[in-house]
Amino acid sequence: MSEAIPEPAMSAVKDSSHLASGDFAGAFALLAEMTQGLAESLDIDATLERALERIVAHLDAVVGSLWLIDEETEDLVCRASVGSRPITGMRLPLTQGVVGRCVRDNRCATVLDVEKDSEFAREVDEQSGFVTRSILCAPLSFSVRPLGAIQIVNKRSDDACFSESDIHPLRVLASSAALAIANARMAAAAVDHERVRRELELAAEIQQNLLPSPLPRPFPIHGVNVPARSMSGDFFDILPLEGGRIAFCLGDVSGKGMNAALLMAKTVSLYRCLAKTIDRPGRLLSILNDEIFETATRGMFVTMVAGVYETRAGRIRLANAGHEPLLRHTRSGEFEAIPAGAPPLGIARRGEVPETEVQLDGDSLYTFSDGLTEACSKTGEQLGSKGLQRLIARSTHLSLAGRVDAIIGFVKGLELRDDLTLLAICGDCDCVDGRVNAECVLALRIAASVDQLRKIREAVREAVESCGCSAECTADVVMAVDEACQNVIRHAYGGDPGGAIELMIERCGEDLVISLRDFARKVDPKKVKPRDLDEIRPGGLGTHLIREMVDSADFVRPESGEGNLLRMVKRIR
Repeated sequence: MSEAIPEPAMSAVKDSSHLASGDFAGAFALLAEMTQGLAESLDIDATLERALERIVAHLDAVVGSLWLIDEETEDLVCRASVGSRPITGMRLPLTQGVVGRCVRDNRCATVLDVEKDSEFAREVDEQSGFVTRSILCAPLSFSVRPLGAIQIVNKRSDDACFSESDIHPLRVLASSAALAIANARMAAAAVDHERVRRELELAAEIQQNLLPSPLPRPFPIHGVNVPARSMSGDFFDILPLEGGRIAFCLGDVSGKGMNAALLMAKTVSLYRCLAKTIDRPGRLLSILNDEIFETATRGMFVTMVAGVYETRAGRIRLANAGHEPLLRHTRSGEFEAIPAGAPPLGIARRGEVPETEVQLDGDSLYTFSDGLTEACSKTGEQLGSKGLQRLIARSTHLSLAGRVDAIIGFVKGLELRDDLTLLAICGDCDCVDGRVNAECVLALRIAASVDQLRKIREAVREAVESCGCSAECTADVVMAVDEACQNVIRHAYGGDPGGAIELMIERCGEDLVISLRDFARKVDPKKVKPRDLDEIRPGGLGTHLIREMVDSADFVRPESGEGNLLRMVKRIR
């Protein structure tokens, strides 16, 4: 026999059911509104404040607060609050309070009577002057670990207590807020990452611009820098001076990252300024040492080689502050190491760095950073000084630039653990007063059109033959220039006949230097590479062909900075 429920009691049950259903309907409507607002807002704090106000009003609470974990201190920080006495900015240890328990357990916490709960943090009431009777708390759950919690206090009722039916809509609304907070953080992190990436790109571009502009080939000094990452701590400079003298330097900054990049930029700038008036490399390094010692971040230093090459006398005056020993390669094939004469720059104050005088007499001199000799093979074996000597010895038949490019090309195929820089000085280049004795045999400016290719081929053939080249050598140059011009017409200008091509061929000693210039959008030289010959498909073989026809082919930065400049070198045969 079932027990009848009195009419007044039945009425109360119906009212309660209606209210609960109405609460969920309102919660879902509020959830949709919050989701849209949180997704569209750029000010997450202001949006959370408005969302908290709606949650407090929906659950008929007196006050509410939203707490997030401080990742550095592990404290809970109130990021938004609603009520007569705001507590935004307040901090609580994660081990204290109902909100702390909610976050630690990652589950809802309900306290119907705070007087009977030992974990209630009375400090909040003491600071705010508020009297807490009942608390409802839901974690801001995202992934495994909660981000914080939403806490509402004192229901607007006679007993000021929440019911079990209040916890469900709060849990749903808190989950929506947690997702929005996580998304906002990831969006902010993505923005920061992009900003840092752009700053690094700009810093790398500034560093590259600090390196010397390409010099006409052949030139008695040639250098190459290859960063292991986006920015480099290595640097070099080549500075032609009056009277057939050439100042040069190569250095390596300790450490990595932005500090090393800034010190590199400062050192290069100071060197370029001082080298124009100070012709004693030991004195110059001494001045740099004092400046770096006073201003650089403690613990940072610079290893550096500086010198002045007197081309008329074939003599070099050197100073080495803590850098790798230079290698002298004699015409007879012997190697001689020239060690450093002083510690690195920036460690302590001192006098002039000792100088060494080298009479080249047709020999070559190489200076480099340790990133080159520390490059490793797949088995983990470092190249070392002996490996570098082998690379130098087997490239002696090439021009100076060809030697450097060949060595760098080989080392780039190894595992690079650091930036690598190589600078070579040749004692037998055809050089007068520090300037190349070059004879221009052809200079053309033509429209970038396929109907001009025949004219180009005829002009190139005539110019190359006038230099006494063999028929085979002439055919190679004609084919290389023709292929390069076709690449410019098809790819750089996209078939637009409105573009222009500038072609210059110079005879420099026993080399022909072919410069092909366009004025199209800049290309990334790293992306201009031949495809695998085993890959069967049309196209992509032009780069292979050009490199087979000439001794070297490289993109260099045009002096005006506009367009692209391909420079090819062919030994006269």
